[in-house]
Amino acid sequence: MFIEINSYNIDSRLINQAVQCFKSGGIVIIPTDSVYAIGCDLRSKKGLQKLADFKGVKLNKANFSIICSDLSHLSDYTKQLDRPIFKLLKQCLPGPFTFILEASQEVPKLFDSNKKEIGIRIPNNAITLALVEALGNPIAVTSLHDEEDEIMEYFSDPSAIYERLADQVDFIIDGGYGNLKGSTIIDCTDGSPVVVREGLGILPN
Repeated sequence: MFIEINSYNIDSRLINQAVQCFKSGGIVIIPTDSVYAIGCDLRSKKGLQKLADFKGVKLNKANFSIICSDLSHLSDYTKQLDRPIFKLLKQCLPGPFTFILEASQEVPKLFDSNKKEIGIRIPNNAITLALVEALGNPIAVTSLHDEEDEIMEYFSDPSAIYERLADQVDFIIDGGYGNLKGSTIIDCTDGSPVVVREGLGILPN
């Protein structure tokens, strides 16, 4: 299914259609505040397996991030944060950042792995946040790469996404043109933040 959602006037019926797809174990292409992503219900083993299959990796080796709607979800999926790190997250989120944090004991159970860290995102995108809130728990995601384009690393045009991937996914949300630059990735697992990849997000001074 391919639907268009206006981020300035979100139709809750369309959001609920996508949420039902998530709950049934579907994989959904979604807009974020950086590049388009593909994701599933973090609590759906069927969805996680489909997402791993889409990426061509084993689930226990998959390197998915999770999208939360706010910082209140953190304690379920990460170990307790030092005050300076928590302050940094509050300054940067919602925004185009992925923070790599120490995973809680819950995370390895979800991914059937010995995962010790997890990437956390809270995008500044009204559609994505509405999806997570309606679902009631985070979405597991990975960036949507354009493997066939030698110049562009990511898709930006939802129509091109549909043409290329409609038969490989369960649901596509057109939230307008996406960016061609990913989120800034910051590793906080050693206590002090280290920028792993420069992206759209600029750290506050």
